[in-house]
Amino acid sequence: MKNENKFATKCIHAGIEPDASSGAIMTPIFQTSTYVQNAPGDHKGFEYARTHNPTRRTLETQLAALESGADAVCFSSGLAAMDAVLKLLKSGDEVIATNDLYGGSYRLITKIFDKFGIKSKFVSFNEIKTLEDNITSNTKLIWVETPTNPMLNIVDIKAVCELAKKHNIMTCVDNTFASPYLQRPIELGADLVLHSATKYLGGHSDVVHGCVITATQELSDQLHFVQNAAGAVPGPQDCFLVLRGLKTLHLRVQRACENAEKIAKYLKSNPMIDKVYWPGFEDNPYHEIAKKQMSGFGGMVSFDVKGGSLEDAHAILNNTKLFALAESLGGVESLIGHPSSMTHASIPREERLKVGLTDSLIRLSVGIEDADDLIKDLETAIKAVKKA
Repeated sequence: MKNENKFATKCIHAGIEPDASSGAIMTPIFQTSTYVQNAPGDHKGFEYARTHNPTRRTLETQLAALESGADAVCFSSGLAAMDAVLKLLKSGDEVIATNDLYGGSYRLITKIFDKFGIKSKFVSFNEIKTLEDNITSNTKLIWVETPTNPMLNIVDIKAVCELAKKHNIMTCVDNTFASPYLQRPIELGADLVLHSATKYLGGHSDVVHGCVITATQELSDQLHFVQNAAGAVPGPQDCFLVLRGLKTLHLRVQRACENAEKIAKYLKSNPMIDKVYWPGFEDNPYHEIAKKQMSGFGGMVSFDVKGGSLEDAHAILNNTKLFALAESLGGVESLIGHPSSMTHASIPREERLKVGLTDSLIRLSVGIEDADDLIKDLETAIKAVKKA
């Protein structure tokens, strides 16, 4: 039955029922590896914890509701989720992916699945014709990341999905940077939506988790088979932590968006900064698409130091106090990172430069602290460039 409640209410209530045995309002952590059966094949819907777990199932039900999907499947990490999606393909099939994407996604496609005969192309999705020109009879999956990591390009999800359906190609949208609070790709025509739930869904930097939400039950059944057969499942405590995080998703992402807007505007006005990548600026080439398919512009901001000096970038990275130098994103605390040496180091430098990912590019995951404090922190760090 379709859940008609608004998003904030879904974050608290969708798929959640008090525990039948105790009345506990929080979903229990079912820390068990197996389940007693009344007779062979006669059980309560759970046989073995790799296959099913009540805590995990509750989370999958809620994720499906938040993303307007038919079902969801949870995994031990975002890359494990992507691995399962790619396992829906066979040797000879081809993936077309955005040419600006997370380094781990690029590595998985090129270094692992290429060995099994699954080919790949990385192209700009800015023009639909460019994407269509690269489609062949072997293209079976279009991999979309939007906003992209780390350049924050915006892909027109609806246009890509319409093209994919025209050619009978499956689409998967990595929605990690936006979260379902800002963007719901299935409503725009996507077949699959992927999250590194480690990020905004968990939201507290204390769990590694991944999930795929499906538009149809058939795709869910296929992914549940892969999940059970390959075994990359999350533990029940991990699922509990994501369930806990989802209850404040709308509040956290809204605050992060508000803070990111203030920080992006500050950076744009700073003479020490060259380019600021944030789709909320009216002069950003992706602004209109972002307005059309997102309800906010996100908590991620990337920027380049004027002059493009790696040393200047390091001066900033090494002199923040509130922005912690770390990989990952989407937590309540603000993080600062250097994509070319951290999250995107697995992508060859020449490929990084093609999309504008310079050695001096800095990526911010803006948290929910006071925006004025965060701006002061960046201001102090940027002043360190002059002293370096």
